[in-house]
Amino acid sequence: MRSARAAASAFVRRAVPTLFACACLLWISAATSGTAWAQEQLFIPQFWDPAQKPDKPDLSAIRVIRFLTEDDYPPMHFLTDDARLTGFNVDLARAVCEALNVACTVQARRWDTLLDALKEGRGDAVIASLRPTPELRAQFGFTAPYLRTPARFVARAGAAIDPSPAALDGKTVAVVARSAHENYLQTFFPKAVAKPFDDLARARAALQRGEADLLFADGLTMAVWLNGEEGECCGFVGGPYTESRWFGEGVSIATRRNETVLRRGIDWALQRVAERGTYAEIYLRYFPVGFY
Repeated sequence: MRSARAAASAFVRRAVPTLFACACLLWISAATSGTAWAQEQLFIPQFWDPAQKPDKPDLSAIRVIRFLTEDDYPPMHFLTDDARLTGFNVDLARAVCEALNVACTVQARRWDTLLDALKEGRGDAVIASLRPTPELRAQFGFTAPYLRTPARFVARAGAAIDPSPAALDGKTVAVVARSAHENYLQTFFPKAVAKPFDDLARARAALQRGEADLLFADGLTMAVWLNGEEGECCGFVGGPYTESRWFGEGVSIATRRNETVLRRGIDWALQRVAERGTYAEIYLRYFPVGFY
């Protein structure tokens, strides 16, 4: 817990306040790390079809939405030094309530108690970066995905590497052993030399020490690392890899299965939040180093 809180504190201190001009603007110029060694176009992900204009459901019977989350996973949901609950999920939940014009509470609970609390009626929705597995779908209802985390390549500062299958011939790529990223690398980059490690920390260290030319890992996790002091050595190269077969369908908000109207309302609100540009604002607030 203490290490995560320290990471949250460091994240808040280093996050870069960013303004945006228009909700339709999806590409902006931004630095890929705390250093100026590389520049790329920062992509704001869009998960809602702007051509679809669903009608707002009748939510007159809903006076308040009680969101449940966790407080130990920065920058998604965490406590600041003054014990204030914040994070990407927390701000998004509040934006949903604002779009629906209903009262909102966001309560933090232990991760392993969230779904039981939802079942028992202690909250109305869980927003905690939940991946709707078939097992969970059998028990709960889920909104459409509001975030997907692609895989990304990371290289050391100044490395001129184009991560194409041909260009990675003979290149050493650090990766977490027995992960979807290792399987993907071996399938689509067969000429790269995969160098598996037991965990991501060891894989990152190998990249930093020059024992690997690249690292292939979860983009969100790497974006948070690149925004910190340890990540100033490195930056993203190439684009995102989003194949759902390998990296999942994304994360969604969970409700009780019978709460169809509430789910429709949250889905409607998420699209409104995106159309207004609020989603982009929240994304840039917590991911100044974008992971797309």
